Amino acid sequence: MRKIVLIILQLALLQCGNAQEDPGEQMVLNPEFGETIKSFIEFSIPVISCEMLHRNMDQFILLDTRAYPEYQVSHLKDAHFVGYEDFDEEKLSGLDKSKPVVVYCSIGYRSEKIGEKLKNTGFSKVYNLYGSIFEWINRDYPVYDENNNPVSKVHTYNRKWSKWVDNPAIEKVW
Repeated sequence: MRKIVLIILQLALLQCGNAQEDPGEQMVLNPEFGETIKSFIEFSIPVISCEMLHRNMDQFILLDTRAYPEYQVSHLKDAHFVGYEDFDEEKLSGLDKSKPVVVYCSIGYRSEKIGEKLKNTGFSKVYNLYGSIFEWINRDYPVYDENNNPVSKVHTYNRKWSKWVDNPAIEKVW
């Protein structure tokens, strides 16, 4: 019963446009990864946990802010590629600016920067996925290739960053 009450409360927060969660260690499985994330992001965009997003996927527009080769390897289901270095507002045409948006990258830095741009272009409810795709796959949530087929791999940006992918079932590509 308590879990049901918590889920209802979280949904109410989403509807109020406030999905901000405490960016504490409970949002990531690896506390060291959590500390790394905190050293890179400024929390200028509200964060949302992988668990909350996973439970409520149909309520959000998903935007992948990584480089296209990263997106091609794997991404969250139905995520739109918008990029980071080559970000262009034209990629947002046709998206409903009033619908909640979740941005993600590898750990959350690039997505936070794109989230700031989204807010400046009129998107009213923008959230940064805490731990981004690395935490998503560490929790064994599904990722898909560019043909929307499930895959068990992720582009880790480079060898150094691959250490944050703890899921042994995931192939690391860089």
